[in-house]
Amino acid sequence: MQGNMMDVPLTIPFILERARTTYAEREIVSLLVGGRDAAGQLVPYKHRTTYGEVADRALRLGAGLQALGLKPGDRVATLAVNSFRHLEAYLGVPSAGFVVHTVNIRLHAEQIAWILNHAEDRVLIVENLFAAMVPAIRAACPKIERVFVLGPTPAPVEGAEDYDAWVMGHEPLSRYPQFAETDAAGMCYTSGTTGNPKGVIYTHRSTILHSLASAPKDALNVGERDTVLPIVPMFHVNAWGLPYTCAMYGAKQVFAGPFSDGPTLAALMQDEQVTITAGVPTIWMGLLAELDRAKAAGQPYDLHSLERLVVGGSAAPESLIRAFEDRHGLSLAHAWGMTETHPLGTASIVPSGVSETSDEGYALRAKQGRAVPLVFLDLLSEEGERLPHDGKTMGRLIARGPWIASSYFKGEGTANFLDLDGELWFDTGDIATLDERGFMHIQDRAKDLIKSGGEWISSVDLENALMAHPAVAQAAVIAMDDPKWDERPLAVITLRPGQQVTHEELHAFLAPKFAKWWLPDATVVAESLPIGATGKFLKRELREQYRGYGTAGGTAAPAAAGQSE
Repeated sequence: MQGNMMDVPLTIPFILERARTTYAEREIVSLLVGGRDAAGQLVPYKHRTTYGEVADRALRLGAGLQALGLKPGDRVATLAVNSFRHLEAYLGVPSAGFVVHTVNIRLHAEQIAWILNHAEDRVLIVENLFAAMVPAIRAACPKIERVFVLGPTPAPVEGAEDYDAWVMGHEPLSRYPQFAETDAAGMCYTSGTTGNPKGVIYTHRSTILHSLASAPKDALNVGERDTVLPIVPMFHVNAWGLPYTCAMYGAKQVFAGPFSDGPTLAALMQDEQVTITAGVPTIWMGLLAELDRAKAAGQPYDLHSLERLVVGGSAAPESLIRAFEDRHGLSLAHAWGMTETHPLGTASIVPSGVSETSDEGYALRAKQGRAVPLVFLDLLSEEGERLPHDGKTMGRLIARGPWIASSYFKGEGTANFLDLDGELWFDTGDIATLDERGFMHIQDRAKDLIKSGGEWISSVDLENALMAHPAVAQAAVIAMDDPKWDERPLAVITLRPGQQVTHEELHAFLAPKFAKWWLPDATVVAESLPIGATGKFLKRELREQYRGYGTAGGTAAPAAAGQSE
């Protein structure tokens, strides 16, 4: 028996029309670059517009792309920061029948060119900050036919056109083209930490479902009354989907552009009365330092409106969560996802009956949380057997759901997709635990897991514990070769200003929390840790730097001053 409900396609024009009509007067604020100061630093200025104006320009963008002769499904790349113009591309490109391909601006030039060529992009929309790259990109990417620059430039850019003039030279689309909800709408590439990046193609349907599921209270808690500041870049997994979710539900959006320092973000949150914000742990460490500084100076920021800080990208230590709560009354909690999960997979919301500020509450907030509705998680052993959800047994984390990738662009990386009893699952590459209540806790990336004497050691748990020490600013734990145990943990840390610590002191600090065989065999104090394009520590670089460290006759790059063993 068939139901008798309407079969209405789930497509992005639904979001665009809702923003254009229902929420036309809701504000969108962007920090744009107004020039440079005497020291050469970027100077921001604040731009204000509305959903109605952005929707009008998005429709003009769509009409302009159609006038270029693009075919349905053609890719339009963006190299841009968070701003109202980038939001126009989010809405206008897929609503005109094309695919918006957000490219990570933090990658090196050769990798950007490789991605543009691999995706076969025909049009490039580039931020004025990166306009100097245009001639080189055009030379390296022959399939790109037109380039448009977002915002003013001091002089015309060879091979590029002014985006604003071009967009406003077209009348808005009068009707949307016909396309299926399963057609491609967006495209992102993985960070490429092992080998070349892989393309993930989001559909209209997956985008709509993700937006619907990420807004409720037990996910990201987004509604019309909210003011949302997505610090996570719009070039990284659609800024965790927040631009679409906010447009669907009418939340005011605030974009920080290229400005992610603590003072700028704190002032922006205060002035715009932000209620929800999202970013990676390094962002929150910078914000916490600024809040601490201002409070100590007797000039604290007024962040009474800020209800939730969402952290993702990598695990935040429990000590950071406690610091925000204890010192500033702010709630920081995890969410988890990947490029392949569109990205939201879990949100760490403390369940009923548990106080957020109890030890149990903090421990749960330090986990990545429970799967949002329609996402399913499970664990596999190295032999491919299902593992218990007991909160202790570590296994390969697999995921399944309507906004989880089923393959990569051009059929690459097939080993990541598993057929289990006739169901397709995605192998995330994470090692995790799941408990009886459904809370997932990332223990490590499979490639970063330390295997000592046949047993697994979680580098993430050790890193978070190390960063709770008052002398430690950042910590990365990597495997070093060991002739007896195969691998042993090596801690590489940076120190807080004016602080010193020995390996023996850190060993004693960790000892009550971990089994003795988990404890790092050595500690290196470095001036800085390498951070990748998505804000994560580059452990591959650290492993290369310290290859052979600690082994008989082994060699390694010399450690920074302050090394201790």
